[in-house]
Amino acid sequence: MGLRVLTLNLIKANKNVFQNNQWINGALFRTDRFASTEVNAAPLAVKTQKISKAMKAYLERAHEHDQFMKTQQLEYQIGKRHLANMMGEDAETFTQEDINNAIEYLFPSGLYEKKARPSMRPPEEVFPARKAAEFDETGRPFHSFFYTEKPNFFKMLYDIVEELNKLYDLEERLLRRGQKADPNQKIDLTGFAWISKDQLELRLVERLADIEYDNFVNVMNRLIAHPFSYKCKAFIDEHTRPLMTQSAQVEIPKPQIDADGRQYITTYECLRKTARGDVTVRVPGTGKVSINSQDITYFEDIQPREQVLFPLIFAGMLGKCDVEANVAGGGTSGQAGAVRWGIAMCLRSFVDQEMLEAMQLAGLLTRDYRRRERKKFGQEGARRKYTWKKR
Repeated sequence: MGLRVLTLNLIKANKNVFQNNQWINGALFRTDRFASTEVNAAPLAVKTQKISKAMKAYLERAHEHDQFMKTQQLEYQIGKRHLANMMGEDAETFTQEDINNAIEYLFPSGLYEKKARPSMRPPEEVFPARKAAEFDETGRPFHSFFYTEKPNFFKMLYDIVEELNKLYDLEERLLRRGQKADPNQKIDLTGFAWISKDQLELRLVERLADIEYDNFVNVMNRLIAHPFSYKCKAFIDEHTRPLMTQSAQVEIPKPQIDADGRQYITTYECLRKTARGDVTVRVPGTGKVSINSQDITYFEDIQPREQVLFPLIFAGMLGKCDVEANVAGGGTSGQAGAVRWGIAMCLRSFVDQEMLEAMQLAGLLTRDYRRRERKKFGQEGARRKYTWKKR
């Protein structure tokens, strides 16, 4: 009887101990009050941070774009090697200029429009750049301009206004000291202009409306008009572009001496439409103009005569030099344009630096590559359509 009671008491004791012990996440916890040691629980699984739908969609598009660019880059490299093999050149040293020359040689095209001709360029130049993500994985934007739909453009305007406010504060501090702006350091934008709308869009990777670009020009003009604008010249230079190539990079020929001791310059390959010619300018002279061994009356109309004399009038060389021109092909307009360009190129050697830049700005040194637009199939002319009749 006593043994039976002892056995039942042991069973009850073990049952109580088992009830006081609990298994949680694979670890045993001792919860009875008699336990001398305490076992820490295993850490719970960390909850992964949920990625926003916007970030998920952006990551998918970015992955697709990267795969597309890799495919295009591979095809470009394969085409480059094929062209190099056909031209008998080394593919490793085959440049983009060699590619253009090879395409022009292997695939001649009679199309006047250059954009319609076959070409092969790197994918980075063909396909526009993609804007980087402007928000984190949770969807929170990096700055408050995200909700303006054009954050880069408005961030740029904000930076311009910040520069303008700095100039206002500087002006106020200097005026209190009795100091004024130095007029000799005023920024002169002669020969420069604000970056074009296309260049600004490429820089910002955003499409801009005309009124938005006008706002950019207005605020930059306001910044440049400040008397202390030279303090932020580096910032202003980032938004300007030269209107002409630097004259230091232009190779201007030196005049030669003829048998009479006069200086002369001859320009060959004077082109305009289908007209070809060469022009010689001699200094000093009496203003004689000879075209195919005839005087200016070679052109019967007044307009081509004005075209020929315009570079001389613009440079102030009319009556101070002699012009000899030989031209063939084309009509009166093409021949006058060819002679005009040849005279302007010759005058570079007889004018100063300021006049040279003025001639560049006036477009006298730019060759006119325009051609007659070809007739289109199914049309009466290049642009003209056949008359539509209902019946």
